[in-house]
Amino acid sequence: MPDRLTKEQRSALMGRVRQKDTAPELALRSALHRRGLRFRKNVRGLPGSPDVVFPGAKVAVFVDGDFWHGRDFAAWSAKLQPFWKAKIERNIERDRGNVADLEALGWQVLRVWEKDVKKRLPDVVEEVASLVSARRAGRRVRAGAGLDVQATVRLG
Repeated sequence: MPDRLTKEQRSALMGRVRQKDTAPELALRSALHRRGLRFRKNVRGLPGSPDVVFPGAKVAVFVDGDFWHGRDFAAWSAKLQPFWKAKIERNIERDRGNVADLEALGWQVLRVWEKDVKKRLPDVVEEVASLVSARRAGRRVRAGAGLDVQATVRLG
């Protein structure tokens, strides 16, 4: 099925999709700040420009949109047009590459789904706080224990 929008209309529509400061990112950052954690946001010098960065602890947090980053992609990818399927697959591969690049630089990466931020914010905040605390104490930890994880660490 061809796209019903013109190239210009599609471009305008896609241009309105937020890439940073999304509602889930704002909610997580606000909760982390209330918890007393201080961080940088959208650090462009790091692979993937992580949404939340704790430089001293070398912890990078990404808040991934469920659609754009392929949450449960295998379950619904067959319904997509080939263009969109390829787009999401490229996003997933880019995410994996960014995680590998960050890990090679000594960073620990936590990727959380927007759904988890919306429905399990206290759990996500606790996971981030525990990871940052452990890293600041000099311990390398496997975050996400007891949670459904993907890539390095993935809540949800």
